[in-house]
Amino acid sequence: MSPRPIPMLPVPRRAARVAVLPMLLPVLALLGACGRTADEGSTDGAVATTAPDVVAFTPAQVQHGGVRWAPAVGGNAAATLEVPGQLVPNEDRTARLGAPARGRVLSVAVQPGQRVNAGQVLVTLQSQEASTARADFAKATAELASRRAAATYARTARERAERLLAAKAISRQELERAQADDELARSSLAQAEAEVQRARAGMAQLGVASSTGAMVITSPVTGIVLSREAVPGSVAEAGASLVTVSDPRTLWLELSVSDRAASTLTTGSRVRFNVPAFPSDTFEARVSSVGGALDPSTRTVPVRALVANPAGRLRPAMFATVWIEAAAAQAAVSVPEGAVQMLDGRPVVFVATPDGKGGARFERRNVTLGGTAAGRAQLLAGVTAGETVVTDGAFAVKSEFSRGKMAKE
Repeated sequence: MSPRPIPMLPVPRRAARVAVLPMLLPVLALLGACGRTADEGSTDGAVATTAPDVVAFTPAQVQHGGVRWAPAVGGNAAATLEVPGQLVPNEDRTARLGAPARGRVLSVAVQPGQRVNAGQVLVTLQSQEASTARADFAKATAELASRRAAATYARTARERAERLLAAKAISRQELERAQADDELARSSLAQAEAEVQRARAGMAQLGVASSTGAMVITSPVTGIVLSREAVPGSVAEAGASLVTVSDPRTLWLELSVSDRAASTLTTGSRVRFNVPAFPSDTFEARVSSVGGALDPSTRTVPVRALVANPAGRLRPAMFATVWIEAAAAQAAVSVPEGAVQMLDGRPVVFVATPDGKGGARFERRNVTLGGTAAGRAQLLAGVTAGETVVTDGAFAVKSEFSRGKMAKE
């Protein structure tokens, strides 16, 4: 006999859910741990924002970047603007001497810093072109002597023919022949003289000494030797720099100012400056040129001023602090100089909005610079007084903006 099947009793739904729950608990716990790990890891980087001019920092980023913020101070732009500058040689009184032709340097008679007079020998070179120019001059001189003798003989023959014709000793045809020979000899003499002048000019352009045939480079101005690139025994190509001589009695002061500050400067305007070598002395300069366009990299206008330096105390390449007298004071806010950064070729500051937990959101603001004074930059537009701006660690915020831009590209 086959065994009777045991009937299956129905299981209540609540009991089935209770039986499945223990199996789901490990899975839910694993998912919760993954979620917490992802949330905790997200605190290590900047919070993503949809606005291109805003970036958010976590408390850890603020502390690591040394980011600090403070309210912008309102007031008026100082009537005197302070900008950096540099002294450079007056190019109108500077001679940058190069090799007139390819040649070997025989001797160099000066050293950097040495004072020289106009016409003093600086460098001597030996060149094939110089030898050729000297030979051409000698040949032209010899030809000139020959043509001069021929012209003298032709003139004498013409004068004799005129006397003989007056005595009816020769025919008029012979006199005309003597006159033609004299005219031809004078034309040949003029041609020979022109050739001598050409050969002499060629020697002068190369600086060839007629006695030795070497190229001699002399100083065209009285001044000091700024640099010496010539080395005895070396071969200098045509145009290669050999020696630079400058008259130090006048120098140029070069500086860069904002477009608003440049509008107050005209040719002849007076500026004051000092240099670290003489901190207690103040010097003056007169503006000689104001740039007609902004420098695309710094968004500033180049300005050049002429400095009188009769005593020779100032030297080229000295750094200077320049004070410009502005036309009038105007409304502005001031921030520390380090708060202003260059981003995408424009000066910017970062306006901070703290989140109350140690982090903050930073908004990029394009600003208009008015100058600097006592270590603070004056902003004429872009930020209002009382707004909280980044004063320390602005470079870290700038780097985050640059990183975000590269990621999008």
